[in-house]
Amino acid sequence: MREPRRRHTPVVPASAKASRAGFGLSELLVVIAITGVLISVTVPMVLSYYHNAQNTTGAQQIRTLLSQARQLAMDQRTFVCVQVSAPTQMSFYVNTACTGTPWLGSITDAVGNITLQPGFTVSASASPVFDYLGGALPQATYTVTNTTTGSTLTVSVATSGRITIP
Repeated sequence: MREPRRRHTPVVPASAKASRAGFGLSELLVVIAITGVLISVTVPMVLSYYHNAQNTTGAQQIRTLLSQARQLAMDQRTFVCVQVSAPTQMSFYVNTACTGTPWLGSITDAVGNITLQPGFTVSASASPVFDYLGGALPQATYTVTNTTTGSTLTVSVATSGRITIP
């Protein structure tokens, strides 16, 4: 029978082991410094993007509500007046004067108020009335304010009925 072969482990001098021990302190400090610089540049950009996205979301909600009022006027072949009833609420009225009982639908509460997203307020230069052809009189500008940051965006309603976020 054959004897099992013994493995030979080479003897490595202590100086060679020390040179393969890992990263030195200076190398680790360079990596930490580079990481710190990248984080300090990236965090403000991400926060700015986040706040801009929030503002856009608030303005898009107002644009959507105005588009729904316009569509309601065209579908029912009537006039729909859009009024800001409170800084965080809007109402639709199926008339030209924004008076009487507000329109009730799936997007309103029991008394006809449409509540905006939390963290936003809205003000309007006028209460536009959409007609059965989709036009709006008078033209109006809605200012959407983010209550956290104080930044604003505007939503414009043209006499043609076009609703834009400039």
